[in-house]
Amino acid sequence: MTDGSGADAFAEFLRELKDRSGLSYGVLAKRLHMSTSTLHRYCNGDAVPADYAPAERLARLCKATPEELVELHRRWVLADAGRGKKGAASPSTAPVEPAAPVEAAAPVEPAESAAPVEADEVTDVAAVATPRRRRTALVAAIAVAGVLGAVGLALGLPSGGDGDRSERPGGSVSVAGDDRAGEESTAASPSPSKSSPSASPTATAKDKAREKGTGGKATSTPSASAPAVPLTVSVAPYSWESPCAQRYLVDKPPGEVPPPPIEQRAAAWVAATGAVSSGEQYVTLTVQGTGEETVVVKDLTVQMVGKRSPLAWNDYAMAFPGVGCGGNVPTRSFTVALDATRPAVVPEAGHRDFPFKVSESDPEVYYIRADASAYDVSWFLELNWSSGSRSGTLRIDNKGKPFRTSGNNGRPAYEFPLGGEAWEPAGGSS
Repeated sequence: MTDGSGADAFAEFLRELKDRSGLSYGVLAKRLHMSTSTLHRYCNGDAVPADYAPAERLARLCKATPEELVELHRRWVLADAGRGKKGAASPSTAPVEPAAPVEAAAPVEPAESAAPVEADEVTDVAAVATPRRRRTALVAAIAVAGVLGAVGLALGLPSGGDGDRSERPGGSVSVAGDDRAGEESTAASPSPSKSSPSASPTATAKDKAREKGTGGKATSTPSASAPAVPLTVSVAPYSWESPCAQRYLVDKPPGEVPPPPIEQRAAAWVAATGAVSSGEQYVTLTVQGTGEETVVVKDLTVQMVGKRSPLAWNDYAMAFPGVGCGGNVPTRSFTVALDATRPAVVPEAGHRDFPFKVSESDPEVYYIRADASAYDVSWFLELNWSSGSRSGTLRIDNKGKPFRTSGNNGRPAYEFPLGGEAWEPAGGSS
């Protein structure tokens, strides 16, 4: 059973939506392209989806309101975070109670002196009364291990370079991570630096030099006890506002382009075809604190990397002709006009603007709809945060690369008929 504090609340909400729809598990599972047993596990709290997309599709099938979609996403974030905590809380991490002290003159029983010392009890060895010879041998062993570790570290460092210049898998200043089910990427606590070459949770000297301290002074000397950035950002660069709205430009003829994917496989489809978001790109950001402290998300800004003429590629629609599509405008929705001279993140009509507050138990989800018609635009976002006397800026992009959105005016358009086997010109166009 997954963690009850988040997974149970998430499962309860799924059951409410399912029961209200009047549809059976079998019917819903068939429409969601998943097994009935998997759907049962999600609704019973025995499992949490690896990404939010299956839960969102279930909610939309059950006619969830925009407010319910936001609440479901919030509960999924907490359930997903709880799953990670459960894996960390194993019996081996339980605190070891110190043994009762033994009088110095008392003989040590053979069974006690022969008891093995677990690896995670080494820090408590000093509190356990053992013969001087065993203690000396243990200290010597630890000293030898420390020397060998230092030698290994010295040999592992690249010659003539700083430790913070070493490349790590996934070590990017961008807030991104793995695709898991092909849609959502999650970052560990990212660095406040705009140009740090490492995404390690422990900030380097260069990272700390860019983090503002008390009175706006830069901190130039990192400390082992210095706190990490107090929030994380999860990025879904290929979300769909609705299937009817999403299109992609692909530099291939229709016969070489695979059929439209489901939303949760959109990122894998884009990677396989070399596609670029056409007309608009819908990016979902989930911002969550790493502790109980409140973090203020002050604003989001758009940074342009390049503007070019629109791509002269074919335009492929993800919707099936004749299938109805519904659009929702969830809370915390924003637009970005990439064709503007200075694009800005603007709230949808009737929606609040920044700042917002987040913590570990109170995440926020931001929906960014960026549109382009006259240019092929490369861009990324910067999130400005503050917590107490500290503040910083996070770069948000697509796994270390800028987002890319191109206009599609005048491009040959194609659609994939429901039940068909090949792409066809949209609306009978050639």
